[in-house]
Amino acid sequence: MRTLLLVDDDPQTLASLREALGGEFHLVYATNGAEALHAATQLMPSLIVLDISLPDVDGIEVCRRLKARPVTREIPVIFVTGLSEGQIGVEGFNAGGVDFISKPILPDLVLARVKSHLSHVQIDRLESAYIDAISMLAIAGEYKDSNTGLHTKRMAAMSGCLAKNAGWRAERAELMEYAAAMHDIGKIGISGSILLKPGPLNSEEWEEMRRHPQLGHDILSVSDAPVFQLAAEIALCHHERWDGKGYPNGLAGSDIPQSARIVALADVFDALTSERPYKKAWSIEEAAAYIQSQSGSHFDPSLVELLIQVLPELVAIKNHWDSKQDLLQAFGENSTSANA
Repeated sequence: MRTLLLVDDDPQTLASLREALGGEFHLVYATNGAEALHAATQLMPSLIVLDISLPDVDGIEVCRRLKARPVTREIPVIFVTGLSEGQIGVEGFNAGGVDFISKPILPDLVLARVKSHLSHVQIDRLESAYIDAISMLAIAGEYKDSNTGLHTKRMAAMSGCLAKNAGWRAERAELMEYAAAMHDIGKIGISGSILLKPGPLNSEEWEEMRRHPQLGHDILSVSDAPVFQLAAEIALCHHERWDGKGYPNGLAGSDIPQSARIVALADVFDALTSERPYKKAWSIEEAAAYIQSQSGSHFDPSLVELLIQVLPELVAIKNHWDSKQDLLQAFGENSTSANA
């Protein structure tokens, strides 16, 4: 049972709040600001119902102090007040409150509002957990190939940019950026001696390397979440070619999901324009010319046209992440590798 902290110096208001919430939650009480700050820090309630008018310090100031402390910053605060929302609304929301309950207390309304805000908190935490899981999977995909620097972040951002400009809805283009970051997760099943080999791979080693799209798909498709379903599609198909000479399934043309066609393009563009131990970084012009030369063979011609059109946006993404990589290297983190 989740804990709520109720803060009010009026016994009648506390009794009304107890009637409204006591059947659903574990309730703890405070009657002034100092007690509220102490209880919030010690008990970490799921939500605080906070009176504006307290005997020692007003509730808005209590809320400010709660939001200033890292340990209590994320606890939602609902104000209780006899004043109109117009009188204190802007100040209360600026202090960090999420809602107002007017006196006299209406039990059904209070319960509905508390449940609604707790539901939003749960959704936010689930979204945060998804993002954390995506980041961890992207790192896992690079674990044996850890010297590719910020390649994954750059190409994922470029993939999102291309998707948006290809007409994808904003929400799905954002999913693309998260999903693209996991395109190489299957490499965790490939021998490190192959991933880190400084020279060309022999035929047996290439056969092993070509397993990573299917491995990535098998890992990611376990989840029904849209971002992981999109990532599974990309992982499986990002090494297919427009002319049907790719792997693992030899798909051609529009039989290759557009998501994978976009990621393939962003992946190669970033690899070409990045320095590796076995090559210098190509110029933007050289990379663009090479990609144009592969239009209709390796790459979807319409997406090659799109890449050329939005090249300034892709260069801006590259420069943004390159500046971060320079900062990391200044602090001793190096990053370059083969077979990326």
